[in-house]
Amino acid sequence: MFADLPAPSTLALLMAVAAIAGYVRGYAGFGAGLLFMPTASALIGPQLAVAAFFLTDEIISLPLVPNALRKAHWPTVLPTLAFAVVAVPLGTWTLLAVDPVPLRWAAVLMIFAMLALLMSSWRYHGQPHFAASAGVGILSGFLGGLFQIAGPPVVTYWMSGPYPPPVVRANLISFFAIASISTAFSYWLGGVFTLEALSLTLILTPVYGAAIWLGAQRFAGTSEKTFRRIAYALIAVSAMSSLPVLDSILRG
Repeated sequence: MFADLPAPSTLALLMAVAAIAGYVRGYAGFGAGLLFMPTASALIGPQLAVAAFFLTDEIISLPLVPNALRKAHWPTVLPTLAFAVVAVPLGTWTLLAVDPVPLRWAAVLMIFAMLALLMSSWRYHGQPHFAASAGVGILSGFLGGLFQIAGPPVVTYWMSGPYPPPVVRANLISFFAIASISTAFSYWLGGVFTLEALSLTLILTPVYGAAIWLGAQRFAGTSEKTFRRIAYALIAVSAMSSLPVLDSILRG
């Protein structure tokens, strides 16, 4: 079962990245895919990276879900979630059918644009409109099925509104937990889950799980200013590390 695993040096780097990604996931409620996927895709290819990360994250992040479901703002989460679920299969089909390099460039540009919007002084007031929620859900679901980076659209959307960090975090955890059901089904139909992905998941899960626990402990008492700064940094790191020109460096 472990015969097709990457080289030990590659595994060590993947485990280090998984530890960082898990800590961020436990702390902020999002961002693990943003940190793990660019490096992992450069090292082992996007399909294997997506499958291994998805399985690892789903297994370990379950303890975060019950508390988040109680705190989430459901009138905002549900419309976004419904359209995201519909868009996930399209993203998965694109992952399997299209050259990944142009897709990565497009993702980089999109992430930078969202970061610029989030860091600007613009904020919306009141509750989100249905059309906006639908559009954000479609974009998030597509990017989630394509490259496991569903976070930037919903993070930008909810952090640009009136929600405090605990609600934003609960919204994100709840959103990803439920949306992942559709993603899992789509990946299964597409043959993304392979024995190699399962083997890699067994190796990454303990490291990722310990890091999530540490991150969740750190979140208590975090100020809104600190939470926003960390969110901005996560999105920026995601965009920069996604650059295909860095592949040769990451691969050694």
